[in-house]
Amino acid sequence: MRVLGINGSPHENGNTAYALRYALALLEEAGVKTETIALAGKTIYGCEGCFSCRSGRCKHNDDMPSILEALRRCDGLILASPVYMGMVTGQMKTMMDRTVILRVNGRFELSGKVGAGIACGGFPNGGQELTLQCMHTFFLQQDMCAIADGPPFSHSGAAIVGKAEEDAVGLQTVRNLVARMVKTLKDRRSE
Repeated sequence: MRVLGINGSPHENGNTAYALRYALALLEEAGVKTETIALAGKTIYGCEGCFSCRSGRCKHNDDMPSILEALRRCDGLILASPVYMGMVTGQMKTMMDRTVILRVNGRFELSGKVGAGIACGGFPNGGQELTLQCMHTFFLQQDMCAIADGPPFSHSGAAIVGKAEEDAVGLQTVRNLVARMVKTLKDRRSE
């Protein structure tokens, strides 16, 4: 089993990176292989809706091909984003848009993979739930299985408030999310 973590923050080693590293370390402890991609510093051009991807190749020459290959390799995906204006960052949204190439001509290359989200906001009710819902919409449009952190909190995913390393409840939602991801991946593998 392999889980890919994508950090959508423009800060490669900030708060969101901490939360994602925490999640991936827990996955490693559970015997899951992990891989991380930070979108910070990557050149990813916006989708232009030109449909050249229907030919199997995007018109843009940028950093997306390696991200697409990592998405194809993984069994599970954790998207992590700070909350910017109540949603995922522009970097994350642009990356999501460009994955349309994974679902053209009747193919859904991410179909059946497990997706989960981590949202980091500065305040309680700071947009974490809407950010996680944006991620869930992405998972569902890619025909993935979207999971949440489950009981006892059962948010749409892991929600961090303020500094991740100081947010005991937020880190508990990360632990819950990881436990659900491991269980879901194992259950799917045994089917």
